[in-house]
Formats: sequence, C-alpha cells, structure tokens
Amino acid sequence: MPVRIRLKRMGSKKRPTYRFVAADSRRAGSGPFIELLGWYNPIEKPARIKVNEEKTYEWLKRGAQPSETVLALYRQIGLWKKWEMIRKGEDPAGLQVADRIKERPKRSKGKKAVARAEATAKEESEKAGEAEVPAEGEAAE
Repeated sequence: MPVRIRLKRMGSKKRPTYRFVAADSRRAGSGPFIELLGWYNPIEKPARIKVNEEKTYEWLKRGAQPSETVLALYRQIGLWKKWEMIRKGEDPAGLQVADRIKERPKRSKGKKAVARAEATAKEESEKAGEAEVPAEGEAAE
C-alpha cells in the first residue's frame, strides 16, 4: 500500500487549519487516514507547526513519501534536514525542529520590471509633450 504524508484540511470556512496525516495515496484527500502525525495553523502570524517526530520518522523509514507541500514545510522547520542526518547514520543531536515558520516578505517588483515601468512612463510623457508643442518649422496661428 503506497503511503503518503499529506495535509488534511480542517477548520471552518476561511479559517483553515491542517493536520499532517499518513494516508493511503489512492484515497481521497479528505478521506480516512492511517495515523495523525501533527498539525499546522497558517492563520497565526507567524504560522505554528506541531509535528510528532518519532511517528513521522517511523513512517519515513517504512517508505512513506511526503507531498510537495509537506516536504516544503518540513524543510522550513528543519525536520527534513534532521531526517537526512538520521538516514545517513549521523548524530542529529545539535539540530532542533522549530515550531514556527518565518513569514516570507512580500514580493516586490524586480529591478527589470521597475526599469521597464520607468521607461514606459518616460516614453508616454515624451509623446504627450510632442503633441502639445508645435514643430520648429511651423508657425503658430
């Protein structure tokens, strides 16, 4: 049975919370799961995560594959790095798994986008200026 570690949406409308669950990959995302591994609350700022490390490592040892989203969250809190050290046989005693996720800064326009916007604005102002000013050879009536 292929097992996947994924998020199961819980909570009320427009206020989601998620559970990390080990579930059969052939089942629906909202369907039954095998074991509860933790929870994730993105509403709090910064977002909070609670993961049962022992259960998670046990499922990973058995061959369970995390979904892309779960893998990204595990990497952010440091659980995946710890798992890779355990898998290699190294001692992960110095590593701690975080319980909060750093909030990402808002995306800003890149330098190229800003330069393009400035160039477009400059061209538009020049075109507007040409329409108002008569050419040198023409006489004003």
